[in-house]
Amino acid sequence: MAATRTAAEQTQAAGKQDKAHRGLSPCLGSADPSITGSGCALRRVLDAIGGKWKILLIVALSQSDQLRYGELRRLVFGITNTMLSSSLKELEADGLVERRQYDQMPVRVEYRLTPQARSLVPILMQLKDWGEKNL
Repeated sequence: MAATRTAAEQTQAAGKQDKAHRGLSPCLGSADPSITGSGCALRRVLDAIGGKWKILLIVALSQSDQLRYGELRRLVFGITNTMLSSSLKELEADGLVERRQYDQMPVRVEYRLTPQARSLVPILMQLKDWGEKNL
């Protein structure tokens, strides 16, 4: 029985060394849903900023302290009212955008990036630079 445990332990150790040798991150090293699923930091980032419009909205908001809805719609070419509204709500829910509504008529709403989202902007600019060079 001791020999069986030793063989199982050796198999497990060999698997760990193989993954480490291949340099796979925990997100890519296994098909286990707990690793490639919601627990993976890269997956959470993609869930928060993925899609056609969210990155463009973050970059547009980074150009000013705050922007109103109409200003964002003009800055992000091609976005519809529906997509702008839903993307802003999702960014707000993920803690990347702050929404401030003023009690006046007509209704005035301003959006600004949170400090967390501002820390993402340099990474997005590096991604833009990479795209310009390689795509």
